[in-house]
Order: sequence, then C-alpha cells, then structure tokens
Amino acid sequence: MKPTLYITSSPHVFDGDSVSKIMWTVSAALLPSALWGFYLFGLPALAVTALCVAFSAIFEAVAQKLRGREVTIEDGSAVLTGLLLAMNLPAAAPWWLCVFGAATAVLLGKQVFGGLGHNPFNPALVARVVMLISFPVEMTDWTVSSGVLADAVTAATPLGEAKTFLMSPERGQLPQVALMDLFIGMRPGSIGETSTLLLLLGAAVLYVRRIITLDIPLGFIAALLAVTIPAYMLAPDKYLSPQLHLMTGGLMLGAFFMATDMVTSPLNGKGRLVFGIGCGLITAIIRLWGGYPEGVSFSILLMNSTVPLIDRYTKPRKFGFVPVKKGGEA
Repeated sequence: MKPTLYITSSPHVFDGDSVSKIMWTVSAALLPSALWGFYLFGLPALAVTALCVAFSAIFEAVAQKLRGREVTIEDGSAVLTGLLLAMNLPAAAPWWLCVFGAATAVLLGKQVFGGLGHNPFNPALVARVVMLISFPVEMTDWTVSSGVLADAVTAATPLGEAKTFLMSPERGQLPQVALMDLFIGMRPGSIGETSTLLLLLGAAVLYVRRIITLDIPLGFIAALLAVTIPAYMLAPDKYLSPQLHLMTGGLMLGAFFMATDMVTSPLNGKGRLVFGIGCGLITAIIRLWGGYPEGVSFSILLMNSTVPLIDRYTKPRKFGFVPVKKGGEA
C-alpha cells in the first residue's frame, strides 16, 4: 500500500492541551494563593471570590446567548477571569463592586471585542483599573473583620504607606516591614497578591506545564530592579528597597499570571522580552514618581496596547529568506 500524504494547515503536532485544559490549570495554580487569602481575611474574601467568579460566568453566558453564540462557560475562561479579578480586590470590597467588576471584565474587557481570543487587553485588569479610578475608596479599603488579620492594625499596604510618606510634609521614617512576612504573605493587600511564596509555586507549575514562558516575568522583574536599585542607592530614605518592590503590591501576580496571558502578549520570545521590560519600566516609574502607589495594572494594560506593534517589529525572519542587498544581489 502506498503511503498517504496528508496536507493540512498548522499546527501539525498536537500536545494534548486545549483552551479548557489551560484555563483550568491556571485557575488551579492560583488556588493556593486564593486559599491563603481566605486564611488571612476570612469569609469576606471567600464571598468576594465567589461573587466575582459566579457573576463572570453569568455575564459570559448572557453575552454569548445575546450574540447568538454557543455558551462555553465550561471552558473555564470566565471562571479564570472572575478569579483573577477577585485576586486583585480587597476582601472588604462590597458585593455591588464585585458584580460591577465582573460585568466590566467580561462585557467591556472581552465580549465587546468578540470574546475569548479577540480581546486586546487583559479583561480582569480592565475591570480593576476602571474600579480603581471610579471607586478609589472601596478599592483601597484594607479593613478585615475575620481571618488571621482580624482586629489587627489595618493600615495601608507597604507601597501605600511609602507613597503617603513621600507626599507628607512632615516625614518620619519609611515603614519597616519584615521581608519574611512579605515572602510568606502576612500583610494587608488584595486577596491574591499577599504571598510571594505561593504565587511563585503556582507560577512554577505553569512553567513546568509549558503554559507560560519566563521571557515576560524575567524582563518585567529585571526592568523594575534596573530602576529601583539605583533609586534606592541614591536616596534610601526616600525610596523602598528593591526587595520590598519585589514582594509588595501585585508584581508577582501580574508578572506571572496576567502579563503572560497568551491572547494579550506578543507571539515570539524577543517580543515577549520587550513586552516584559516595558511593563517593568512603567511599573517602576509609577511606583516611584506617579500618583498611584501601584503601577502593575496600568503598565500591563499600556503594554497590551503595544502588542501589535511589538509583533510587527520582532517578527522572526522567514525560513530560507535571504535579504536583498543594494544593487539587486542577494
């Protein structure tokens, strides 16, 4: 029997992954950080997460139904959007803010562009930035009524304290925070951003499963350090140390779980590295000299808008292509 030659479009090799499998794996990798948030902040954090996930799925199903599309909430995309949104919210967020955030993420951040795979911006970050600008008081309320941190001093996050210090006419000393507490996650903050350790463990799972690469996170972190290290060396009484910049705010959550989103990041390694460096530089500039204490969300969204341009100028050379020199010779 003669061999049969099949001619099909790419991809030619299927590794067993699917959209559904990837989405649920990322959600599972985030679960330890979410559970730690429930431990720190108690039932309010669980309620916020449940509301964000449930209403993200509801809005996704309604939008797909209205557009005459198949309802595909079982693929885990809406669940992951809701989980990422919850990880970026304080445990004290009121119920209506969770519903508003879910609607913004799914409808404005994703469905208005055509649904999964067509959105140019990370949906959860679109919602977070809209809420931060629209409802700054609710988005920076770190008070907790249950959990390990209940009845503790519910001051601002370390980044928030540093920004308050810089804007105060009567400066004392910058807040002193134990690095081990930051690494483990014993601090106020958004539900899913507190534990650097658990976020890194989740990211390691995604890397081993080849769901993410390290181009973006390493470029992100390296660029942030390239700015914050000289700033701290020149004025240690004015700026936080690089270690604190690494382990406070949403850096680890943003760098490993949000900037690496396949839909909204560049296609090739060189482009992803440029993307990560841009995120790190913008984050550092906002943290050090901007009006907001945190810059991760803004930086990723701004760099999302540059992805088509990055892809265009970092496009790899076609196989077998020989550039034509001046004079017409190859």
